Amino acid sequence: MALSLPPSVARSPLGTTLRWGATHGLMRAAIRRQVRAGNPDARLLLDPVLQADPFPHYERLRASHPFAMGAFARLTVHHDTATAVLRSDDFGVTHPTQVVPAPARAALALAGPTRHPGPIDPPSMLAVDAPDHPRYRKLVSRAFTARRVAALRERTGEIAQELLDDMDRDVRAGEPVDLVARYASLLPVTVISEMLGVPTSMREQFLAWGDGAATSLDMGLTRQAHAAMERNLAALHDWMRDHLRRLRRDPGDDLLSSLVGEVDEEGTGLTEQELVSTALLVLAAGFETTVNLIGNGTTQLFAHPEQRERLAAEPELWPNAVDEVLRFDPPVERTARRAKVDTEVAGEAIPAGDLVVTVLAGANRDPHVFADPAAFDVGRANAREHLAFSSGPHFCLGAQLARMEGEVALRALFERHPHLAPAGAPRRRVTRILRGYAEMPVRLAPAVSAVR
Repeated sequence: MALSLPPSVARSPLGTTLRWGATHGLMRAAIRRQVRAGNPDARLLLDPVLQADPFPHYERLRASHPFAMGAFARLTVHHDTATAVLRSDDFGVTHPTQVVPAPARAALALAGPTRHPGPIDPPSMLAVDAPDHPRYRKLVSRAFTARRVAALRERTGEIAQELLDDMDRDVRAGEPVDLVARYASLLPVTVISEMLGVPTSMREQFLAWGDGAATSLDMGLTRQAHAAMERNLAALHDWMRDHLRRLRRDPGDDLLSSLVGEVDEEGTGLTEQELVSTALLVLAAGFETTVNLIGNGTTQLFAHPEQRERLAAEPELWPNAVDEVLRFDPPVERTARRAKVDTEVAGEAIPAGDLVVTVLAGANRDPHVFADPAAFDVGRANAREHLAFSSGPHFCLGAQLARMEGEVALRALFERHPHLAPAGAPRRRVTRILRGYAEMPVRLAPAVSAVR
């Protein structure tokens, strides 16, 4: 029997330190070694200046086909190769305990599992394959059908107008306001909170916890960042467990209430931990990436005023414009898969157990798929062929919702404030996997009649 720390110690700073050292600490040291060895992708992972504009780096990687050597695994920026990996049954999702070397797993076993698993830790839907993944997905997918999302459009438009009214009332024209704090973050967190039966009065707290926990998607965190991430995950777990108890006593007609009804002691439904992890993933995914979509879209429309003019003249292009934002500057930079068996991709042998990183942001600018890929074009005919939502079994469950929210939010913003302008340099989030802005100061223009 493997040794492990007593539960009280596993939850202590010692347990946290052991888990950090065996995962992020070792990975951070490995990345630094690769930087010293001259690996450009390793440097990208540690350098915020390069992270601000990684696309020249991705173009250099494009010379290697089908794979280039990343910081610690093969990676690809090619659309066809990335699609093949993401859709292949020979690959599965991965999580931190699979990345660390064998000696470090002994330290993980000693530390014991965290009581508050993150979005890339089992039993999260992002960290499991069949048979668990289809079971979770089937239970949750009914909240994200095209019909459900279409029914939400009117309410999303109302939320957008309410937030814009609040900004117009609180901020004089010409004065700076943080668009992320006042609009881009509040719209999606309000929508997902209402869908899940979560009090909208908690939305600012969820955003704070979510921002603190978002680094759980990254590898190579500092000890301080790892400790902060664990604290925020613990707060989210504790709140959600209490909320689910309330829903058992007094269920509503929301998604979480229906999921609570699926739990049973025989394990035929969701277990308690599966329910908490699924609820938190849906909650966080419902706003984390859409915040970035709205912020990234605003930035691109600032940088390309001729595209703003075209959207004003041809508003029917707004849905396509959202897909072009997702292609050109996606909210998620990369994702990884692990070979479950010996396999082959694009003529290259991949041994079982090997990790492959698909750089979604690089694949989205593949010139073999997208003509003039470095151009931002809201009328691009095949913009929807991007991989921003991944592909295959783990294609983003909330893709329809994110597209709708992005369209409603950006259109309402620029139709209300056609002369919206930056009021200073935006500040990027410190995350590496998620790509977006923490702050975006803008100046509002005089309000005009809103179009929903």
